[in-house]
Amino acid sequence: MATLQDTLKFRSGATLKNRFVLSPLTNIQSHPDGVLSDEEFRWLTMRAEGGFGLTMTCAASVQESGVGFPGQLGFHDEKHLPGLTRLAAKIKEYGSHAAAQLHHGGLRAVKGPKAPSADEKLKAEAMTLDEVRESRDCFISAARRAERAGFDGVELHGAHGYLICSFLSPELNRREDAYGGSPADRARFLLEIIDGVRAATHPGFSLGVRLSPERWGIQTLEIRDLAQQLMREAKIDYIDMSLWDVTKEPNDEALKGRTLASYFTELERGDVRLGAAGKIMSAQDARDTLAAGFDFPLLGRAAILHHDYPKRVTADPNFVPIATPVSEQYLRDEGLSTPFIAYMRSWAGFVQDAA
Repeated sequence: MATLQDTLKFRSGATLKNRFVLSPLTNIQSHPDGVLSDEEFRWLTMRAEGGFGLTMTCAASVQESGVGFPGQLGFHDEKHLPGLTRLAAKIKEYGSHAAAQLHHGGLRAVKGPKAPSADEKLKAEAMTLDEVRESRDCFISAARRAERAGFDGVELHGAHGYLICSFLSPELNRREDAYGGSPADRARFLLEIIDGVRAATHPGFSLGVRLSPERWGIQTLEIRDLAQQLMREAKIDYIDMSLWDVTKEPNDEALKGRTLASYFTELERGDVRLGAAGKIMSAQDARDTLAAGFDFPLLGRAAILHHDYPKRVTADPNFVPIATPVSEQYLRDEGLSTPFIAYMRSWAGFVQDAA
């Protein structure tokens, strides 16, 4: 069985120096116009310096109308390029694979949310066919911009109810054109983006997809079948499964009796790698993720608490992250700015109350 310290080769040609992958983490630290801030630069480059084999940005916007968070890092405008170039260069200086997660808020966008179909609850309007194609092309343009900035690859955010995910959901996507209806037609938006990114970027540029198999009307077995299709078609390098908890059973009563993860680790993946995120904290948790059949763990909270998590785990096989809640000063020392710390207060029991 592979170890966390083993290298990992992607089908496009890149090789990660180890199996530690930084999960894409919303941190609302950049400027209002999406330009990279010094705070976000510090947060990410500290993780690269801390030993992560792949350092991934937060969910970063591909279209101004699709911005999903205040202070979201942008890839949708040429004005973003200088900061992104600086960021990619520094991440790579530490020998980490620099990846950008490309995101469109869709029905969860901050202003004028749009979705495959109208959503009264979230006040989202249905996209026209031209708007669908425009957003598709914005993902492709953002990937091209990431490559120009020097990033080694991108991940498409297809999880958590955001735009790509909402196309995959039979509950949120009730379109009657080529982008709605059957699972194949609901996947068309994602598949066209994949084809477009591959055509627009050079060989060797890595491409991943984040999927979530539950919530937002998503059908677990449909996502399993989509993951199998992506693996067989082998146009991408990896799938990042956002599971909320890598040890949990499915929410669907008909699928219980085994872990949600097992529905994906049993697939025939060929050269496509498979990672998972969800409550991976200790060194043992990370090893257990590999033992469960994944190629790499994605670290979120553990990486927030320890910028050098990979180095700590390598030095101590029994490493366990510091217990929460932690102080604001502790988080500042780990590279979090005031806005990020304020955001982390929305995670119950993570930040100590002010004295």
